[in-house]
Amino acid sequence: QVQLVESGGGSVKSGGSLRLSCAASGFRYSTYLMGWFRQAPGREREGVAAIDTWRLTNYADSVKGRFTISRGNAKNTSYLQMNSLKPDDTAIYYCAAGPGVIQGNYGDDFNPGRYDFWGQGTQVTVSS
Repeated sequence: QVQLVESGGGSVKSGGSLRLSCAASGFRYSTYLMGWFRQAPGREREGVAAIDTWRLTNYADSVKGRFTISRGNAKNTSYLQMNSLKPDDTAIYYCAAGPGVIQGNYGDDFNPGRYDFWGQGTQVTVSS
């Protein structure tokens, strides 16, 4: 049974940091592309960060320099370190997994259709 379980969300003030975790099970984690997406109220889901088995990464322009994605294949866990948080970062953050590798462009790497498995999400709230 495939599972992606996010944790680490919460409420912080602008400028603060959070570290999200995504624990995976039920599939061959080490070979999968892992992504983080987010969805704010009234807005469409957007890709935030992705990392492949070779640890190549891609980020949305809005988070470059502030967020860092990483993965621990031994623990089947992905992480999203979020620094310098802004109120606009407020959203539900979802972990996702799919086959393939980083292509190097936003449209391919953050196409939701590439991702087979999704977590339930964790809320991140940033206050000013």
